[in-house]
Amino acid sequence: MGWQQAVDKTVTGMGYELVDCERSAGGLLRISIDRMPGRIYITGESEFVLVEDCEQVTRQLQRVLEVENCDYARLEVSSPGLDRPLKTEAHYLRFVGLEIDVTLKAAFLGRKNYRGFLRLAESAPVAAAAADAPAEASPVEQGFELVFKDGKEDKVLGFVLGEVREARLVPVVDFKGRKRGSAQTPQTSETAADGAHESGGHEE
Repeated sequence: MGWQQAVDKTVTGMGYELVDCERSAGGLLRISIDRMPGRIYITGESEFVLVEDCEQVTRQLQRVLEVENCDYARLEVSSPGLDRPLKTEAHYLRFVGLEIDVTLKAAFLGRKNYRGFLRLAESAPVAAAAADAPAEASPVEQGFELVFKDGKEDKVLGFVLGEVREARLVPVVDFKGRKRGSAQTPQTSETAADGAHESGGHEE
C-alpha cells in the first residue's frame, strides 16, 4: 500500500474527512483533515477541528506508515483553515450554497478567477469521456454552477471539476464576529518520523 492510500484509509477510517495530502521536499507529509457534520468524536464536541483531533490522527498515521514501511521525515496533520480547498466532488456537494473562489484552467470571458455562490447545475450531468466511447467507459461528472456578480447583474458560470485548477471556500465573519470555516484558527500537530518529537498547537 502506498503512502497516499495508507493516509486516505486511516483518516477516513477514523471518521474524518481527508481534505488534502501532499509530500513536499525534505520528506514532509502534510495532511489536512476536517470533521464530518453529524458525527460524534471522542475528542469532544466542536464544529471545528480541534488540536486533539490532529494529535490523534497524527499518532495513528505514524503507526500505520511505520507498518506499511512508508518513508518520510516529518508528518504534519492540520485543519484545512478558513479558506479550505475543494478537491473532490464530495467537497463541492458538501458546500453547495456557500461562496467560493474558483480558478479555471482555461480563461472564460477573458479571465480565469471567479468568486460566487456554488450550486448544483440545473442541466443534466456531463459525460466525462468522448461521445464515441463505450457507455461503460464514460463516467458522468456532476455539473456545478457559480452565481457571481458582473456589475449589478447576476451571471452564472457552469463548470465540471475537470475544468477547475483550484477552488477554495471564501472565509466569512458573521454578525457575532466569529469566522465560518473548518477552524477559527488552524490546528496543527506535527511529528518527526522517529517519534522523538510531537507537538500540537495553533498555526497562524
